Amino acid sequence: MEIACQSCVAGGGPAGLMLGLLLARAGVDVVVLEKHSDFLRDFRGDTIHPSTLNILDDLGLLDAFLKLSHQEVQTLTGFVEDEPFVIGDFRRIRAVRPFIALIPQWDFLDFIAGEAARHPNFRLIRQAEAKTLVRRDGKVAGLNAETADGPLTISCDLVVGADGRRSTIRGAAGFEVETLGAPMDVVWFRLPRRETDGSATGGRFSAGGLFVTIFRGDYWQCALVIPKGGAEALKADGLEAFHRRIARLAPPLADRAATIDGWDKVSVLSVTVDRLKRWHAPGVLCIGDAAHAMSPIGGVGINLAIQDAVATANILAGPLREGRATDEDLAKVQRRRLFPTRVIQRLQVVVQNRVVSPVLASTGRLKPPLALRLMRAVPALTAIPARIVGIGVRPERVADSAVAARR
Repeated sequence: MEIACQSCVAGGGPAGLMLGLLLARAGVDVVVLEKHSDFLRDFRGDTIHPSTLNILDDLGLLDAFLKLSHQEVQTLTGFVEDEPFVIGDFRRIRAVRPFIALIPQWDFLDFIAGEAARHPNFRLIRQAEAKTLVRRDGKVAGLNAETADGPLTISCDLVVGADGRRSTIRGAAGFEVETLGAPMDVVWFRLPRRETDGSATGGRFSAGGLFVTIFRGDYWQCALVIPKGGAEALKADGLEAFHRRIARLAPPLADRAATIDGWDKVSVLSVTVDRLKRWHAPGVLCIGDAAHAMSPIGGVGINLAIQDAVATANILAGPLREGRATDEDLAKVQRRRLFPTRVIQRLQVVVQNRVVSPVLASTGRLKPPLALRLMRAVPALTAIPARIVGIGVRPERVADSAVAARR
């Protein structure tokens, strides 16, 4: 099978589908490839930050999105041992909706895919996995994919790799990766929630451990932070030891730890922080995790990837629509998005090295750090981490004239 389009996006995640929607509404003929038959993947990032809510508002989709079942987080709370501290207060930032929306990622992706499908020049092909790049006259001119119906060749002016941290596209393009390192991995699982638990999303810092709970209605999405490569040792200790660790790090949830009755209810995220030295070559561009894998600290990966998609559409929609996109146009995307990527990754590495690593190595009772004590004394300071996490550095907005006029 062979098809032709102006742009082919490999990867039906947040960045890929958002880019597909934005390009299609700008008049670009776009195909998005998703290697699975649906979006039902557990333990994926479920946080939609104020920066993304602003973008949905630009598109006139925010009200419809917020009609989907979701939870709203206005503050982030941290516990040092058993002492609570407000780490970030989103009510103090300027945004269309000053909160984080928690929603299963598959619902968000279904919503974006549904909106994109309203445009006749958008096509989503499921069970289609990019394999190799097609090159002609010294540039990328498409890709080869495997689909449920057999091999598929797509000819296009631009291939966009939005296929995650294990990107096939960035490997096929030969892009060089700069690894920044991560001293930790994350163990994800669910525990039942009771009404008496409250609804505060946050983390618990205790001697030798860091435990995060994310409010998801009738359950808690939990993250246990462990030293890098520690998953096998965790499993070797057995489930009972795992239950005891949960009870020690999150005493209010101790009586529910036994609901994890098999390792199949646990997912391990191998944390990677890296970025490409060059995101583009003639005819190909990487964005999102394919260009820069983020630490889970702050839960900003999805929202940074979506901002990449918005910047890509703002810069490339016109050239793609008119058949004149050049490598210099692709370079503009990297120049636009490299600075915020570097800043956020640098902050994440600092937190990893100065907070997470010492906590995981600690043996005695922890004392609240000065920053948390200052935010308690001066609550207005909680706007700073809320702004960094919720809005980010150099946030993007949809730039077409109709949206700009309405805004």
